[in-house]
Amino acid sequence: MRRVRCVIAAGAASLLLLAACSSGEADRPEATGSGEFPITVEHAYGTTTIDSEPKRIVSVGVTEQDALWALGADPVGVTEWYGEYPHASWPWADEARGDSEPTVLEATDGPDLEAVAELEPDLIIGVNAGLTKSQYQQLSELAPTVAHSADYPMYFEPWEVQLEQIGEALGKSDEAKGIADDIDDQFAEAAEEHPELADVPVVYLQNQISEGNAIAYQNGLGTDFLTQLGPVVPSEIDEYAPEDASGGQAYIPEEKLDVLNAADVLIWGTEERQDRAALEKNPVVKRLEPMQAKKVVYTDDVLAGAIYFSTPLSLPYVIDNLTPALAEAAAGKGPVQVGSD
Repeated sequence: MRRVRCVIAAGAASLLLLAACSSGEADRPEATGSGEFPITVEHAYGTTTIDSEPKRIVSVGVTEQDALWALGADPVGVTEWYGEYPHASWPWADEARGDSEPTVLEATDGPDLEAVAELEPDLIIGVNAGLTKSQYQQLSELAPTVAHSADYPMYFEPWEVQLEQIGEALGKSDEAKGIADDIDDQFAEAAEEHPELADVPVVYLQNQISEGNAIAYQNGLGTDFLTQLGPVVPSEIDEYAPEDASGGQAYIPEEKLDVLNAADVLIWGTEERQDRAALEKNPVVKRLEPMQAKKVVYTDDVLAGAIYFSTPLSLPYVIDNLTPALAEAAAGKGPVQVGSD
């Protein structure tokens, strides 16, 4: 995985329900299934049958722990993407995680089969793991394994689909649907509270100019977190997206950055103080019309991470922290810095 991130989370794009502001352990769903076992789950490599309610769940993908915690499950193993937070639990997930302390696995060239086996799983979740068929088969020898849906490319499965699959495997389909509906309601409520954001052209970009390019996110999975709040993503940036890419990212050469003038507001996914400083010192960036008009939002590392994760726990965090900043920037009251960085 590149440090300059693809839109893996998907989704995203996007984005959740027991947000970082939930009231904690008492609010977590009870660890009882709403379905009857055995349960069969369909995925890209066939079907997986789970005979009884799983007790030792291991997540081998990079974001599924959030969905598991949101559903009230306590996985015994989770996988690190980035951030290096204890138990791979970002701030928006800590309350839903509660007191559980899962083992953190690493996946450099796929799942660490030996480490997974040591955890003695009775269910392996890999819906956002980019599993090959061979890796899936190897994991299935250890425990029933759920891979990504056949309807989407690896790493580009919408968060709602991942949540649905995980909820089904846990016997919690009703709870999963309730979480997804609640997040949709939160987006709708935020958009209703800020009608001034409707149809405002906004571009979200990664934290820096990388190898001579600004990396902007096209309309689609990676910007659902944004368009559900009302703004639109200008199509002018599509010209700079590789034809064979499925990530929804446009690589805009520094000398062509004036295409970003198609946006009224720019959101830079900055993660460190020096990211913002470097952008504001760049003469080409400084000349952009949204920069001149102070219609700019800079994120901190947590908000940027929440956007990239796009999970049932991170999306409410995005809604709560990005929406007011975006509204302020759209009114020309920026630049707006979210968080401490």
